[in-house]
Amino acid sequence: QVQLQESGPGLVKPSQTLSLTCTVSGGSITARNSAWGWVRQCPGKGLEWMAAIRYEGSNFYNPSLKSRTSISRDILKNQYSLYLSYVTPENTAMYYCFNAEDWGQGTQVTVSP
Repeated sequence: QVQLQESGPGLVKPSQTLSLTCTVSGGSITARNSAWGWVRQCPGKGLEWMAAIRYEGSNFYNPSLKSRTSISRDILKNQYSLYLSYVTPENTAMYYCFNAEDWGQGTQVTVSP
C-alpha cells in the first residue's frame, strides 16, 4: 500500500518561500504512468489543485499559481517537493500530497509575521 507523508515548516513569514516535501513509501514516484501532486484547502474554502509531477518528470501547474510555484523530485529519496514563493496570509491552508489513489494526512501551514 502506497503511503504519502507531508512535511513542512508549519509557520512561514509573509514574502518567504514555502517548502513542502512528500515522502512516498510502498511505491515509487517513477512507477510507470504515475503522477504525484499537491492540493491545499484554505480555511472555509474547497480544495485547490496546485501542481503535479509525472513519473517521467514532466510537471504541471495551476495557471493561477504558476508564477509562484515549483514542483521537483528526489528519486533517490522517493520524495517530491512543492515550493510556493512570496507567500501571504491568504496562503494559510492545509496542504496535501496525493496520487491517483492515495492521500497524505496533510500538513498545516500558517503564514504570519
